[in-house]
Amino acid sequence: MPSELTTKQKRDQRRAEKVAQMKREQARRKRNRLIGIIVSIVAAIAVVAIVVTLVVTSSASNANVAAGSTKPIKGLKTFTNLPANHVDGTAVDYKTLYGMDPPAGGNHWSEWLNCGRYDQPQQNERAVHDLEHGAVWITYDPAKVTEAQITTMMKTLPTTYLTVSPYPNLPTPVVASAWGKQVQLTGTKDPRLASFITQFWRSTKAPEPTSPCVGGFDGPGKVG
Repeated sequence: MPSELTTKQKRDQRRAEKVAQMKREQARRKRNRLIGIIVSIVAAIAVVAIVVTLVVTSSASNANVAAGSTKPIKGLKTFTNLPANHVDGTAVDYKTLYGMDPPAGGNHWSEWLNCGRYDQPQQNERAVHDLEHGAVWITYDPAKVTEAQITTMMKTLPTTYLTVSPYPNLPTPVVASAWGKQVQLTGTKDPRLASFITQFWRSTKAPEPTSPCVGGFDGPGKVG
């Protein structure tokens, strides 16, 4: 039979067990620290990748906008040196005075038309004030364009600083106007409309581009 351990041997055995346990604990802590470092590095790499992706995407988007903003629009008309006086109560003959119908600027009334969609024709002198504030006015010939087509078109356009209304007897189905700028379009799906919005919606070249497009006059037949 094996002899019993002496007191010294028992003490040495306990000491060896404690040392082994301490080494195992140190190894566990070292392993956990290593795992933590690896996880942190992976997370940091993921964050950097996301940031780089966002920057590249944003840069590409801005480049597209910039490219679109300088792309020539076929058929674009430019009207220069337009006055912007308030002539309340006086009808303005935009065609005779400025050679434009519908109007794309000029003298107008002091109370602007609240931007939005209308299913009835609007007063030129009020809508022109919208243009002064940087809005785009889209007019359409109700004999050539349906309300359903207008509804579909509206889904692709800004929800503010935009006025849409019927305008009988237009030279083309749709005409887009901003201050001093105008283009005659073949319809609601004419790709030049998107280019026009990109370039002239809330243009800083409008006389008062930071002025509001609400808080004015609600014309007849306001839909939204």
